[in-house]
Amino acid sequence: MRKYLITALVLILTTTAAFAQKRHSKSPKNPAPAKDSVVVVNKPAPAPPPPAKAKKDWSKLDLTKRPADHFMFQLGYDNWASAPDSANIQGFNRSANFYFMFDFPFKTDPRLSIGAGIGIGSSNIFFHKQEVLVAAIGNPTLAFPDEEGGNHFKKYKLVTTYLEVPLELRFALDPEHMDKSWKFAVGAKVGLMLSAYTKGKTLQNSVGQTIGNYIEKESSKQYFSTTKLAATARVSKGVFGVFGQFQVNSLIKASAGPAVFPFSFGIMLSGL
Repeated sequence: MRKYLITALVLILTTTAAFAQKRHSKSPKNPAPAKDSVVVVNKPAPAPPPPAKAKKDWSKLDLTKRPADHFMFQLGYDNWASAPDSANIQGFNRSANFYFMFDFPFKTDPRLSIGAGIGIGSSNIFFHKQEVLVAAIGNPTLAFPDEEGGNHFKKYKLVTTYLEVPLELRFALDPEHMDKSWKFAVGAKVGLMLSAYTKGKTLQNSVGQTIGNYIEKESSKQYFSTTKLAATARVSKGVFGVFGQFQVNSLIKASAGPAVFPFSFGIMLSGL
């Protein structure tokens, strides 16, 4: 009996050891990582920044083909700011200006330049059934008599002419090709009055019938400021552009009548 018990005990131990060995020999297919393990992910290196665009050195531009002098011609519409009610201004008031200009580019940036020149500027202001007594004797102020119900000139205008010196600060987008570039300028004109006169043409009666086919002129600067200062601006593309100007001092002397300020805007032709 004892022999059988020993034999059964040996068989149970042997079977248990065999099952334990088989169980431990199988490893899991996807072992879970340890709680304290670190997963390393390799990220792609950042792309290098684009190369910085080289700044253009404007001082090294070739300006040998750029003219240093040129002509400037302007045609404009004229009028008076703050004109008195007694002045019956009508019609196409116009101006014509012609200048010979010099250009002085900045060495550090030739997009910028100073323009200076000399020339002649004239203005024509038309009046309807009215005269401007520029040559009156003994009259302390400039008179604008109304001739609506009497004899009057069919056409009547006041013409002023100046010797002018324009000064400008200019900017060009393409200073190497001024004949194609956009250009901008601001500045001033200083002028010295050369003449002031009125011109009446074809005298008519109150009903518009011609009673005198002649031209009458009267000339005098006695009522006018003989110097002028005007602010100017212009924009152009190539040789064509537009301009504007405003006289900052009164055309008529302070002691001779109301303060009026001529202004003008129009088209222009200029190489710079």
